[in-house]
Amino acid sequence: MSPVYSPGSLVTARGREWVVLPDSADDILVLRPLGGADDDIAAVFPSFETVRSAEFAAPSPADLGDAKAAGLLRSALRIGFRSGAGPFRSLAGIAVEPRAYQLVPLLMALRQRTVRMLLSDDVGIGKTVEAGLIAKELLAQGEAKRLAVLCSPALAEQWQDELRTKFGIDAELVLSSTVSRLERGLDLGQSLFDKYPNVIVSTDFIKSTRHRDDFVRHCPDLVIVDEAHTCVAADDGTSTQNQLRYELLRRIADDAERHLLLVTATPHSGKESAFRNLLGLVKPELSTANLDTDRGRKLLAQHFVQRKRADVREYLTREDGLTDDRLAEKTAFPSDRFFKDETYKLSKEYRALLEDAIAYASERVTAADSQGRREARIAWWSAIALLRSLVSSPRAAAQTLRTRSAAVAAATAEEADKLGAPLTQDSSESDALEGLDVAPGAETEAESSSQTGTGAGARLAELAERAAALEGPATDLKLKSLVTHLKALLADGYSPIVFCRYIPTAEYVAEYLEGKLGKKTVVKSVTGTLSPQQRLGRIEELASEAGDDPAARRVLIATDCLSEGVNLQHHFDAVLHYDLAWNPTRHDQREGRVDRYGQKRDQVRVITLYGSDNGIDGKVLDVLIKKHRQIRKDLGISVSVPDEMSSGVTDAIVEWLLLRGQQPEQEGLFELDALETIDTKASQLEKDWNSAAERETTSRSRFAQRSIHPEEVAREVAAIRDTLGDASEVEDFVRHALEALGGLLRPVGGSPGDFTADVSGTPAGLRDALAPVIGGEIVELGKPVPFRRTSAVARGEAALVRTDPVVSALAGHVLNAALDTKAHGPRPARRCGVITTEAVEDRTTLLLVRYRFHLTLPSRTGDQELVAEDARLLAFQGSPTNAVWLPQDSALALVGAEAAGNTDPHHGERTMTRILRQLPEAKAHLERYGDELAAELLESHRRVRTASNEIIRGLRVTVQKPADILGAYVYLPVSAEGAV
Repeated sequence: MSPVYSPGSLVTARGREWVVLPDSADDILVLRPLGGADDDIAAVFPSFETVRSAEFAAPSPADLGDAKAAGLLRSALRIGFRSGAGPFRSLAGIAVEPRAYQLVPLLMALRQRTVRMLLSDDVGIGKTVEAGLIAKELLAQGEAKRLAVLCSPALAEQWQDELRTKFGIDAELVLSSTVSRLERGLDLGQSLFDKYPNVIVSTDFIKSTRHRDDFVRHCPDLVIVDEAHTCVAADDGTSTQNQLRYELLRRIADDAERHLLLVTATPHSGKESAFRNLLGLVKPELSTANLDTDRGRKLLAQHFVQRKRADVREYLTREDGLTDDRLAEKTAFPSDRFFKDETYKLSKEYRALLEDAIAYASERVTAADSQGRREARIAWWSAIALLRSLVSSPRAAAQTLRTRSAAVAAATAEEADKLGAPLTQDSSESDALEGLDVAPGAETEAESSSQTGTGAGARLAELAERAAALEGPATDLKLKSLVTHLKALLADGYSPIVFCRYIPTAEYVAEYLEGKLGKKTVVKSVTGTLSPQQRLGRIEELASEAGDDPAARRVLIATDCLSEGVNLQHHFDAVLHYDLAWNPTRHDQREGRVDRYGQKRDQVRVITLYGSDNGIDGKVLDVLIKKHRQIRKDLGISVSVPDEMSSGVTDAIVEWLLLRGQQPEQEGLFELDALETIDTKASQLEKDWNSAAERETTSRSRFAQRSIHPEEVAREVAAIRDTLGDASEVEDFVRHALEALGGLLRPVGGSPGDFTADVSGTPAGLRDALAPVIGGEIVELGKPVPFRRTSAVARGEAALVRTDPVVSALAGHVLNAALDTKAHGPRPARRCGVITTEAVEDRTTLLLVRYRFHLTLPSRTGDQELVAEDARLLAFQGSPTNAVWLPQDSALALVGAEAAGNTDPHHGERTMTRILRQLPEAKAHLERYGDELAAELLESHRRVRTASNEIIRGLRVTVQKPADILGAYVYLPVSAEGAV
């Protein structure tokens, strides 16, 4: 009969050592390699394979390292941990190092039996990481078994990539373009939401009645909803699409046992009913709770996180109530945006075209007014389409003039508004930005009818021909101005994104700029003609073509298909608004793509190009854009302009222009009245906007995150760093290890702490480990690998954090080489060392000890049995027989002790042999310390999981004995060197 191995015990099989995991049974052992990750877990049948009990081998006294050996081995071991014993099961295994402030939502979530959270931190703070942390932790703890992310189809691939690369969660895309393929692989009667445990679902695809019912029936027990503000309905005429999304979410939220994370930077769009409906999805009581009372605010505080950059730029400082700044964390958000408004004037030919087009549009609107409301609304949207495309570009104007208006298909005036508004206005409440960058049509039924006798169709064709003839900088002075400002940005070292309203404009601009901005400037365009995945591919293609040459520059021409959700801060640092949006929220969304965490520049430059004499841009800029900037500057946050007020102002501007086109000879008679109408609506808009800003300020003060005190976060951050290490330890390890292994390091100018490394001269084993991560060509040809202090790095760069794949590969190589005395090449870390130093006055021995813990974690779905590891440094003076054990601070200090000189190798080996022979005498102390660690871990699990007695009841943590002594290092005082 095969022997029984308890979880946590060591065995030898298949030529290596393994840790037995709790999933093992009498006839099968589930094993994880000693020091390995969950990806390496294997099953072994003792009846068919040889399995023996194992003890961790003692260090060899002949294999001595230098003063840095202990620190490198400890860091390599800690970096390699993927199954930490602390209360946060997921942190050891994710490929992102969360900021301390991003732990707040996680702490809040773990205090709830069923997690219901509204994550509403400002743009660029990292809501995706916060949601991913909670999801990964719930899955790791067994509190959730399956995950669904509901998001825009344009962001689905980005969510998939973030979950896979940062959190190790593989999720299947469920989109209109993938569902047929997925359904072909189903068994009879099987739902794809049962077959695939983790899915990323297009909200627009799944909201339809046909798919909604199946999803609700088989919905996972954990759901994340991105851009949740687009999925709630206000009580005053919300769009049909929002109503469908809201109905879907309401049915999902009806299951009180389902975890639900709502993610949005704009939870309050100015409509209180929509905000209340959003809160009601989180917790029904919140939809009617009196949030002016302490009870209401406390209830909301358990589920709601909303912070602006100023709240977290510096965190865990004395200003947060801590006693010192030992754990202070500074997050390098760009400090501000530098705004510059640049003007251009129309050429004589362009002005003549615009005036003729305005006159024509005015005639059409006037004629349609007498034909009924439907015809009037169709003519109105056609007029706006014509005006907006004309001020955008000649190509957009020509296409609009040759295209039938979408509103023509309407049967009623109301339907005409639904069809015409999305393509011609920039509502912040648009259901999605997909498909809204096409050039709108201006042709109405009158132009397309051969029975009108007005020659309207011929007139449109003539205007279109004139527009097409204006392409190029000679007559399109807007394009000429763009080139001037782009060259200035490029000369200053910036790589800008140029945002256009319409696809024809973006394509026209990109075509002209090709080859006009210098040999080392790469220009690409991204529009709605590309799929979301193709857009990301085009951006990576642009970055790749520009390469690492400091003189290379990138220019991206894009439509608003990139203004939401896509992160562009790694490749771009300036925004140029080629076309003004008619809602300033859209400008903020564009700028937010580069002004976010991970942006290397302290200041993002923003240029707004506007026509001073086209009758539209100047007023939109003054009334909407500048006001929005001022509020953002005053409050530190953006406050959305109410859509109906914004459109009221732009409608008044259009009406004024059309009146001018209709009665130019009477301009003086109506000019004052028309301008007064604009001023009145602008004043009302400003009043409402200021009120919204005051409400937002009051709201953020009332609902400030107070459910988790910074002291609680600091305690957990200290515990995490104590177990897994901090950023400074990782950086020191990477630098010293690479230098010891033959890497060539060079500092990066202008980026303190960043450096590049040529790894072509390192041992073959390390090069083989790095090749799959950074590419074989980079490794073998000696191309520099950038290492950066920030965890937000671009593809091809390495972050100086423990979970970065490059850092992990380096740590694995150092650890394996230390454990294998026969390994070829340099071995920076060793398991033994004898160091003569001025840091001690008596002989002191430092032990690097690995403990294994058996944890029982209760959850809603039953108890989880886990095995986790921890590494500790323990130090004593004297011999192991009569050891005087030192405090932890003293043990940690020895890692940084400098050697005062060379230690005689023979004396070192004799000293090490004597210490190792006596080490069994320290066994009792090591076991007592292990029991103390187990008690501390139990308390930390209880502290974090205070949600309910149900979750705490049954928690158990026991230490596996004996502990593994990975390293032993003897520090001799200078006077003792040479003594026997």
